[in-house]
This record gives sequence, C-alpha cells and structure tokens, in this order.
Amino acid sequence: MDVRLPIGLLFIGIGLLLVVAGLTTPAAQLKLASTGVNLDLAWGAAMTAFGAGAVLLTRIGRS
Repeated sequence: MDVRLPIGLLFIGIGLLLVVAGLTTPAAQLKLASTGVNLDLAWGAAMTAFGAGAVLLTRIGRS
C-alpha cells in the first residue's frame, strides 16, 4: 500500500478542521493576536493543499 494515500487523507481531514475553525473565529479574537492574521485558516488551507497533492500523486502513480 502506498503511504501517500493515508497521510494525504489525514492532512486533508486536519486541514479542513483548521479551515472551519479559522472561518468561525470571531473577529474580536483575531484582533487580540499579535499578528492579526488568521493562522488557523492559513495553515488549514496549506495542509489541505498538501494532502490533496499527496492524494493526487497517489492517483497518478497508479496509472
């Protein structure tokens, strides 16, 4: 079994959880952060993209 598939699915799952957490974060809480950047949303999108890339590479490798 190719290890990229379960790891990709894991990253997609955790990334989507972070995206949802980032989208539901109140604006007042973001103002309290030192950077003012929604890190949950940014890292969630990055993790989801990485997971999708891993799953895509698994699909390409099978053909």
